[in-house]
Amino acid sequence: MQRFDGRVAVITGAGSGIGRATALRLAREGARIVAVDVDVEGGERVAKDTDGLFVRADVTDEDQVREAFATARSAYGSVDVAFNNAGISPPDDDSILTTGIDAWRRVQEVNLTSVYLCCKYALPHMREQGRGSIVNTASFVATMGAATSQISYTASKGGVLALSRELGVQFAREGIRVNALSPGPVNTPLLQELFAKDPERAQRRLVHVPLGRFAEVTEIAAAVAFLASDDASFITASNFLVDGGISGAYVTPL
Repeated sequence: MQRFDGRVAVITGAGSGIGRATALRLAREGARIVAVDVDVEGGERVAKDTDGLFVRADVTDEDQVREAFATARSAYGSVDVAFNNAGISPPDDDSILTTGIDAWRRVQEVNLTSVYLCCKYALPHMREQGRGSIVNTASFVATMGAATSQISYTASKGGVLALSRELGVQFAREGIRVNALSPGPVNTPLLQELFAKDPERAQRRLVHVPLGRFAEVTEIAAAVAFLASDDASFITASNFLVDGGISGAYVTPL
């Protein structure tokens, strides 16, 4: 399939994990990739692997975000897809009883404020074109509660979900779709690092997945490719859950 032939996709957090897998997937389907990351080595690698462009940017910095989207437009002529995916889940984000205000604010800045900024500066290009698709990475924890809490992460992803819904409604009649992608636990370096420090936490989460495993990054990339493509032309303001059945389960299979 070449669903993205002639289209330009800007991907944040593109240097690894879901971002990298999505860049590779969209490139295979014909997209020109603009890989945005603070990780120079990872960003340059994915740009090379996709014959695309790397832009080093801190997604919490308004000027750098504005420039990243302007660079994409200048280099390739359009901004057709924005996959706003950058995020963190640090170990000091835990229960509300123990998470400090600095940890709270850092997670909110990277996970939620960055999505606000990326949407803010992708939308003018898309409005001028009269078309575009924005996919924002939320999480299944925006829909469900967890006793093994990461309080700021959970709150930030709830914000991404609400922001995406509102923008999807606001800009629908301008030909721009905005959706939230809500993965379940994904086998990424971020999750591996978190769970390596606390195997009990990993097992407590895994037991609730009806499919009995964590998602692979390629499976999440496939969902992004669908949402960003014309195959999802009547889908906007949605919460697209790719969670192995977690959000539908009361008890899981033996």
